[in-house]
Amino acid sequence: MQLSRGQFRPAALSLAAAVAIPTLLSAQMEPTTPRSAAEGDGPHERLILRGATIIDGTGAPPMGPVDIVIEGDRISEIQTVGYPGVPINEERRPSGATKEIDMTGMFIMPGFVDMHAHTGGPGKAAQPEYTYKLWMGHGITTSRGVGHGPMMWALQEKALAERNEIVAPRMFTYARPGEAWDRGPVDSPEKAREWVRWAAEVDVEGAKIDGLKLGAMDPDIMAAVIDEAKKFGLGSVAHLGQMGVVRMTALDAAEVGLDMMTHYYGLMESMLTDYSVQDWPLDYNYQDEQHRFGNVGRLWNQAAEPGSEQWNDLIDRFLELDFGLDPTMTIYEASRDVMRSREADFHDEYTLPSQWDFYQPSRIAHGSYWFYWTSEDEYHWKRFFQKWMHFLNDYKNAGGRVTTGSDSGFIYKLYGFDYIRELELLREAGFHPVEVIRSATLFGAEELHDPKGTTIDFGILRPGLKADMVVVDENPLQNLKVLYGNGAVKLNDETGEVERVGGIKYTIKDGIVYDAQQLLADVREMVRKAKEERAVSDGDS
Repeated sequence: MQLSRGQFRPAALSLAAAVAIPTLLSAQMEPTTPRSAAEGDGPHERLILRGATIIDGTGAPPMGPVDIVIEGDRISEIQTVGYPGVPINEERRPSGATKEIDMTGMFIMPGFVDMHAHTGGPGKAAQPEYTYKLWMGHGITTSRGVGHGPMMWALQEKALAERNEIVAPRMFTYARPGEAWDRGPVDSPEKAREWVRWAAEVDVEGAKIDGLKLGAMDPDIMAAVIDEAKKFGLGSVAHLGQMGVVRMTALDAAEVGLDMMTHYYGLMESMLTDYSVQDWPLDYNYQDEQHRFGNVGRLWNQAAEPGSEQWNDLIDRFLELDFGLDPTMTIYEASRDVMRSREADFHDEYTLPSQWDFYQPSRIAHGSYWFYWTSEDEYHWKRFFQKWMHFLNDYKNAGGRVTTGSDSGFIYKLYGFDYIRELELLREAGFHPVEVIRSATLFGAEELHDPKGTTIDFGILRPGLKADMVVVDENPLQNLKVLYGNGAVKLNDETGEVERVGGIKYTIKDGIVYDAQQLLADVREMVRKAKEERAVSDGDS
């Protein structure tokens, strides 16, 4: 039976799919530690959060004090209870709480949505709990895996997270066409459509299309994937890599119905000026990662200028096609300043030794392209970022949807911490801080729900929606750095001491209140033990 748009299976993994998880694929990832009784408080029959200021995710300004009532896993009431600087009007306050938390002086936002996530794997983190707690400790309550890991394993994790049997964000599983099935390569439009139908049956939410290597998906096959996905309520996102972008730019992909591009691949190529292809050095070799990443930065002066007819026409056409942009600027930031990313102050306590090894220059490890990174490389990348950011801001101002994704786990970028860095980079691009929060919440939720033809179930603070929230005791609009797990540096004028303030206090998912700082303390302990074990091993050798 075919499913029409609007008729879908539940998000939980079906029994048939669960039974079919290949042992080999599951063995590639360590099992996730089940959630203990001490991890997370709730959900409660009637939890009331008292006296907070809310930033609701819509783009509206902050408002408070308010009381928020959560019943089970959903918001049931948001009530203004007074005015700043004056006593609370007790008569306006909701009653009947089975649990109360005083949120006076705190700021509450919707849970964050990471639109480009990988859980890690052999040679990197290889511990889902490590990654999940970094995400949750930074307020990420929804994660789109592209993919989280081996597809069938990821579907299993999605089901566990939906039932809150593990400490993890809500997961959406996007998979590469042909992944995890045994019917041969997706090498024709017919095979592409067959794979989409199969993916819909096992509860995949979307297709992640790559153009990364020799044999990048041909345009007619890509078009078939996208078209069939729409029939079954699956989303589509593409990394339009260099081996395929000459035949399928971002504009070409949008024209055949792609929902969203991730990264920047295909954007500048949609408005080249002197050639129909990038002006490649004639000794370029895509298999050399420094060639690959070094030359991307040199696209900045090969594309149309801001405000030009070609630039504005591209924005207008993207808008007409309702095309989404998920830039993931953070994962490429090291290209413009490798020292900043390498020396980030959280690495010592939060980066596993195995992850740190993966970051080091390597001819075979993806994203470890620092063979001889020069000031010239960084110059061109800084110029590339300037033009890229200009486009993102112009597109947002024209009404386009720009979301927040991190793609952490590569290039000195760590889960959670560098999602927050993405928010800072959107601010650098010209987004108002309230627009940044909207990109991190509402816009991500809309992008995930639109393919299904359903209204959002999370992403803003509204009665009836999922109780997913981020709670911080400093104003994040004044300083996004307070959202980092280790907070922001501040001089205490009373003591004369330098201290850290902020750090997310609570992450609430499905009405379950997690102590975000305890989650991060768990991560620090994992890192400490891993370093200790390595020291013992090195000593034995």
